Amino acid sequence: MVLPIAMGWRHLLFASWPVDPDDLETHLPDALSVDEYDGRAWLSVVPYLNVDVRPRGLTAAVGFDLPELNLRTYVRCDGEPGIYFFSLDAEGLFGVAGARLFHDLPYYYARIQFRERAGCVGFASERRHPGARSVRFDATYEPVGEPFTPSSGSLAEFLTERYRYYTEGRDGSIRYADVHHDPWPLQEATVTFAENTLFRANGFETPEGSPVCYYSRGVDVTSSRNRRFR
Repeated sequence: MVLPIAMGWRHLLFASWPVDPDDLETHLPDALSVDEYDGRAWLSVVPYLNVDVRPRGLTAAVGFDLPELNLRTYVRCDGEPGIYFFSLDAEGLFGVAGARLFHDLPYYYARIQFRERAGCVGFASERRHPGARSVRFDATYEPVGEPFTPSSGSLAEFLTERYRYYTEGRDGSIRYADVHHDPWPLQEATVTFAENTLFRANGFETPEGSPVCYYSRGVDVTSSRNRRFR
């Protein structure tokens, strides 16, 4: 039985592009449906620093840190909203292996450079996972404006306040885990992308236009065990 996890998510960028729901639907398991906002589906690129990762109940002192980069979308399963990850790149070999083996998450080993100074973050990632498609990502981002909590029904809430993720098990079943944390403290963000091949690596055309961007200094998180959906 896989233990639930505790961790902290820090210095996140939520960079989100609207996409055609029909185009996105073909990339999802049959049991999942696209969750739309104002008739549009969304793809989000989320780089951040994962800190103090450990089994829930243990002190943060025994945890480990790893930077992480994911490409995700927003779905429903039997009406229940959540996130579906197309890929997650992370630097820790043991963390990547454990997440793939025990949580059925599409993690890939990558070499990542993370630097932060006064809220300005530089994040560069190169996938090194054997046999996987190449991914290169290089961006700089920082917050602007005052912090806020997303209001009910807003796009910011839709893109950030998600408390369940779904994944497809090796047997084709849908599995899920619930996550628990305080509401995201958000700020609008500016971002410069030097390179981003995440979309192409996951079979998508690179979306046109500029993304909707939010920054968060982070929250502390606990995650449940990964379970088979009823």
